[in-house]
Amino acid sequence: MRHSILTTALFPAALALASCQGGEMGETTPSSTPTIAAADGVVAGQRVSLASDSPFAAASHGTFAEPWALAFEPGTGRVFVTEKRGAAKLYDPATGTVREVGGMPQVAYGGQGGLGDVAFAPDYATSRTIYLSWVKADQGDARRAVVGRGTLACDAAACRVENLQQIWQQSVAIESPGHFSHKMAFSPDGRYLFVTSGERMQQAPAQDLSNNLGTVVRLTPNGRAAPGNPFADRAQATNATAEIWTYGQRNLLGIAFDPQGQLWEIEHGPAGGDELNRVDRGANYGWPVRSNGDQYNGDTIPDHTADDGFAHPAISWNPVIAPGDMIFYTGGMFADWRGQVLVANLKTKSISRVVTNAAGNSASEAARYDFPNRLRDIAQAPDGAVWVIEDGDNGRLLRLTPRS
Repeated sequence: MRHSILTTALFPAALALASCQGGEMGETTPSSTPTIAAADGVVAGQRVSLASDSPFAAASHGTFAEPWALAFEPGTGRVFVTEKRGAAKLYDPATGTVREVGGMPQVAYGGQGGLGDVAFAPDYATSRTIYLSWVKADQGDARRAVVGRGTLACDAAACRVENLQQIWQQSVAIESPGHFSHKMAFSPDGRYLFVTSGERMQQAPAQDLSNNLGTVVRLTPNGRAAPGNPFADRAQATNATAEIWTYGQRNLLGIAFDPQGQLWEIEHGPAGGDELNRVDRGANYGWPVRSNGDQYNGDTIPDHTADDGFAHPAISWNPVIAPGDMIFYTGGMFADWRGQVLVANLKTKSISRVVTNAAGNSASEAARYDFPNRLRDIAQAPDGAVWVIEDGDNGRLLRLTPRS
C-alpha cells in the first residue's frame, strides 16, 4: 500500500501557526521528562481532598504514567487505562490489583502523539474484541493517527491484546506533533464506529474533502467506509472522502452519543473558541474559515454568524477550558444530572457540567467543579460513579461519588 505524506512545507501558513503552538493551549502536558513508572502500589480508596463546596467525594486508585484514556471493560467493572508512551494497564477496583496488558502496538511518542483511545466492541461479551488508537511513524518525521482492533485475553497473571491489526488511518501523514484526536465511539446499535481525525495543526485540510483530516469519520466495525456516508458518491471521491461524516473541525478530543442517540463532539479551538458540537450528517463546522477564537499570533478569525453557512457550536468557551474528553451522564448516583454532559478539562483543572436544550442545538455550562490537577479523561462506571484520570507523569485514577 502506498502511503501519502503531506508535509508542512505544503502549508506555509500552517507551519507558522505550528511554531506558535509549541505550548498548545491546554492540550500538551506542562511537564519536564516523563517517567515510565508502572502503576504499582495502588491504594484503593485513598481519599483526595477537594473544595468544600464540591459535589464530589474523591478516592484515588493509584497512579499511571502519562495516562491518556480509560474505559470500563463490559461485564467485569475493570478499568482499562492507556499510557501515552505505549503501555496499557487493566485495574480491578474490587481487588486493587493492576495487570500489565501486553500486545500493544509500536507508537510514535512525542508532542501530543502516542498510545491513544480504547473502546470495547458492542459484542465484546462474546467476541472479546477491543479497539485501540495510536500515533504511527511514517516516512521521515511524518506521523499519522491509526486505529486497530484485536482480542483481549487474560489469565491469572496478565492480559494481552492478541492479533492486533490496523484497520484505519489518517489519509495523509504530517510532520507535526499534534492534533491527532483519534477518539472513538460506537453507535448505539453497534453497527458503526465513529473516529475523530484532527487537522494536525494544518488548518486548510479541514475544508478539503479529498483527505480525512479535520473530520469525524463513520466506519463499519472492520474499518471500512460505512454505507450511506454523505460524500461517498462525489465524482472522483477518494476512500477518505467516502469515510467522512462531518468536516471543518480542529482537534476533537471527545465524542459521545447522548441518551436520545444523537452524536456530539468536543474540540479545542485556537486562542479561544473551544466548542461542543452536535454531529450532524454532512455538516461543515467552519474551521479554519470560522471560529469563535483567534490565531495564537493575534490574527483575527471571523466569528460564526447566523448567515455564514456553517454548523455552529452549541456552546463555545473563551477563555478556553481545553477539554480532555466528555461523557453524557446516565447513572443513578448523580440522578439530577442524567442526560447532561460532563467534561474533563485540562487547562482549567475542572469538570464542566453542561446542559443541552431540548432541541439539541444549544447548550449552557451549568457548573464547573475544581480539581487539584489537569484532567485527561472521564468515564462512567457501571454503578453510576464518575471516574477521571489526571494528566501527566503520575496521573491519579479518581473515583467520584456524591459528597455525603
